[in-house]
Amino acid sequence: MEREEDNSVSELLRDRFKLSTINVAEAEAKRSGMEVSGPVMVCIFDLAFKFTEQLAKDLELFTQHAGRKSANMEDVILCAHRNEHLAAMLRSYRDDLKAKEPQSDRKRKKASKKDDRPPEDIVHIPDI
Repeated sequence: MEREEDNSVSELLRDRFKLSTINVAEAEAKRSGMEVSGPVMVCIFDLAFKFTEQLAKDLELFTQHAGRKSANMEDVILCAHRNEHLAAMLRSYRDDLKAKEPQSDRKRKKASKKDDRPPEDIVHIPDI
């Protein structure tokens, strides 16, 4: 029963991905004053879907390797390491998100124990 639900969800996601891919390809073709034939559209979808499947597998592996249960932005950037242009765009996007983040929501670095010690050239004189 659970296997059937997984298959139906997978098929639904695949169909939605196909529609989205076709819409993007048609919009880009129209913007460029071109037409895209049906077989080319199917090929574009197939390549995009296979790329996305591999990307998802890589993302899962990077996340597991880091010992986490959920992926973060660094995992996504690592997945793009074969495409430097894409990786640079993702880094830029990450930096933009961090810049928009309110300062108080950012995690603060803990001071190291070295910083907790008084400087060695200062002599502490206890109160009497």
